[in-house]
Amino acid sequence: MRFEDKISVVVCTYNQEATIARALDSILRQNCSWPMEIIIGDDCSTDGTGNICRRYADLHPDCIRYVRNLANKGVRDNYFDCLLRAHGKYITDLAGDDEWCDPYKLERELHVLEEHPDVVLVHTDYRLRNEDDGQLSLSPWYTMPRGITDGRQLTSDIIMQLSRPVVHLCTAMYRNDAFRRCYANFTPFFRHPAYPCEDLQLVAFLSHEGKFAYLDTVTLNYSTGRSVSKTRDDVRQFDFVWRVTQLGHDLQMALKIADDDRLRRYYAYRVYALMMHAFRAHRPDLREQARRCAHRWHARPELRTVVVAAITSCEWIWKAALAVRKRLIGLN
Repeated sequence: MRFEDKISVVVCTYNQEATIARALDSILRQNCSWPMEIIIGDDCSTDGTGNICRRYADLHPDCIRYVRNLANKGVRDNYFDCLLRAHGKYITDLAGDDEWCDPYKLERELHVLEEHPDVVLVHTDYRLRNEDDGQLSLSPWYTMPRGITDGRQLTSDIIMQLSRPVVHLCTAMYRNDAFRRCYANFTPFFRHPAYPCEDLQLVAFLSHEGKFAYLDTVTLNYSTGRSVSKTRDDVRQFDFVWRVTQLGHDLQMALKIADDDRLRRYYAYRVYALMMHAFRAHRPDLREQARRCAHRWHARPELRTVVVAAITSCEWIWKAALAVRKRLIGLN
């Protein structure tokens, strides 16, 4: 496939009638020397999102392609289907509830990629937007290597992403040909239903395609709200933590990344998190699953994990511990 000298902007959306216009307006405000195509992937929205997207497509037929799925595909498949429709030399994306706050975001990143052929991805910092009150705050702290870095040096951090993603894809721009190579070589990672996200595997594989560039500026207002990763439901949280950690472990194996102390501590922490979710949910089956994960990930149990395992090994102690916890934190 011959890629055109333009930027493909992917916007995946589902039931975002309150925010989709804001996202599209922030794209259309971009001052960029290259043309862009905007690919809107509407995952069969049931509210007014589709009508808004059609109106924008009618107003901007030269650059907006609106694609409405006939059935809901889910975030992962909708996202990668949209990426595969991209004709541009470079790809960037914006979620339907987020907003680019820098009108030169595309131009800054385009300049880096054009000037440095060995850079496959360029990204920036971002702010958090509380959709309840509109307040903006700094993103979680992370010591980001400034300038241009060999992507392989970042792969372990990408897999662990302890405090925040190393790369927030809605701040990034990357090469379409690099994405296509990753997708062709590791297709199951992009499509397997067991994997709960779409960004982790893409960024991890891109890190082995070349260098990453970081621009120390804010280009994105990232909307925060409730999601599977933030829910207080311990059963759902267990499932999410387990699946995203298993994805990280599978990526480590696929990319042949050797274990080190940081990765071992990471897996040990994740096993502890799983044990705590199983404890709070009072689910012996999840406790046993956490134990199997510890074996699969070669995680050496921490003392606190051993304590939780001991408490949950006896039903009456487990019930008593839950009762004490309930009283201490004032649960009804």
